[in-house]
Amino acid sequence: MQKITRAGEPMDVAGTLPAPGDVAPLMTLTNTDLEDVTLDTYSGKRKVLNIIPSVDTPTCAVSTRRFNELASQLDNTVVLVVSADLPFAAKRFCGAEGLDNVETLSTFRHREFQEAWGVALANSAMEGLCARAVVVLDADNRVLHSELVSELKNEPNYDAALASLKR
Repeated sequence: MQKITRAGEPMDVAGTLPAPGDVAPLMTLTNTDLEDVTLDTYSGKRKVLNIIPSVDTPTCAVSTRRFNELASQLDNTVVLVVSADLPFAAKRFCGAEGLDNVETLSTFRHREFQEAWGVALANSAMEGLCARAVVVLDADNRVLHSELVSELKNEPNYDAALASLKR
C-alpha cells in the first residue's frame, strides 16, 4: 500500500500508480452527460489526467483552473479532471468558473478506476475519494509522467507534467 499524508497525518492509498513507460490501465469513467467513456474515447490524443479528491476543495479547484489555463497551449492534448464528484457537481463548478479547456470525469459508477490507477484513498475518513495525482499519456496511452502528490493539500508539479509532453 502506498502512503501519502493529509496535514502531515499518514494515509493509505491502494493500488499502484502507473509508471513512466507503462501502458495505461484500462478505464471507464462517467462524463458530465452521464455517458461512460474510456481511453478509446480520446483515441489519437495525448491525455493529461488531473486526478483529484473533489472540485469542492481549495487545492483541487486551483489545479483544475491551472490545468484549464495550460490546456489551451497544448496541441493534440485533452486534459481530464478525474474525481469521485458527481458529474453534476463537476459540471456546475466548471460552468461557474468558465472552465472550458478541461473535461471532468467521475469515478462514481466506476470506483475500480481508483485502485487500478493507484489513487484509492483507503482506511480513512476519505475512503472512496481519489488521492491527488497527475498521469500524462501519449497518443498511444503510454505513460510519459506520473506523480502521486505526497501531501494531499499540495498542488502537483505542473512543470514536470508539461515537460513530459515536450520530449
